[in-house]
Amino acid sequence: MGILDRFRHHGQDKAKNMSDTAEQKANEKTGGKYESQIDDAQQKAEGALGMDRERPDRPGQP
Repeated sequence: MGILDRFRHHGQDKAKNMSDTAEQKANEKTGGKYESQIDDAQQKAEGALGMDRERPDRPGQP
């Protein structure tokens, strides 16, 4: 793995962590009332940025 690949991988990990934190904060602020809508929005945003990932808490969904 070259140095540019390492930077790209590190950047994606950091972006995923930030996305998860934003989702968590939004769920805290809304008391979990809109959890599925927030999760769907997060998935769409990550997909648009090429950050698709498998979600173990939601089988069968990327």
